[in-house]
Amino acid sequence: MPFTTERLVLRDVTADDVEAIHAYASDPEVCRFMVWGPNTVDDTQAFVKEQLEVLAADEGKVVNKLVVDASGLVIGGAEFRVLSAEHRRGEFGHVYRRDRWGQGYATEVARAMVAFGFDELGLERISATCDPENKASARVLEKAGLRLEGHMRHHLWVRGQWRDSLLYAVLSGDQKA
Repeated sequence: MPFTTERLVLRDVTADDVEAIHAYASDPEVCRFMVWGPNTVDDTQAFVKEQLEVLAADEGKVVNKLVVDASGLVIGGAEFRVLSAEHRRGEFGHVYRRDRWGQGYATEVARAMVAFGFDELGLERISATCDPENKASARVLEKAGLRLEGHMRHHLWVRGQWRDSLLYAVLSGDQKA
């Protein structure tokens, strides 16, 4: 089911989205801080196939959406993952085409992901991580109300080397404070 922000629609992936996703998923600069990519066409096709299978299974633990602007252009993607229903914890991440960076879309979507986790899923804690060198992503998370909780050393093994991550989080009560 799609949902909207002020300027964007977040909708499910369809089989016709391979080219639109590949436009950003194959860009080395876009993928620089991601744990995946840059994608080959086969990688992107496999991702779309996997997303269609996740939608069909409808387990509600992972919500992947494409971010679409007012012109109908797919400008990126966002994922929300329920880490623990019992402990009411979730996390999100997002990625955008390079030609849409710096226009406030990431902050808009991050705020929507936080609202979705609290309002729709009833979570208590929502987290996100970013590479310590990705200053723009860190600013987005802070603008969305997340607080820096720590620097995780050697958190991820990416492209043959260890990568650190910054951990950001927000609690449901933080929104009222």
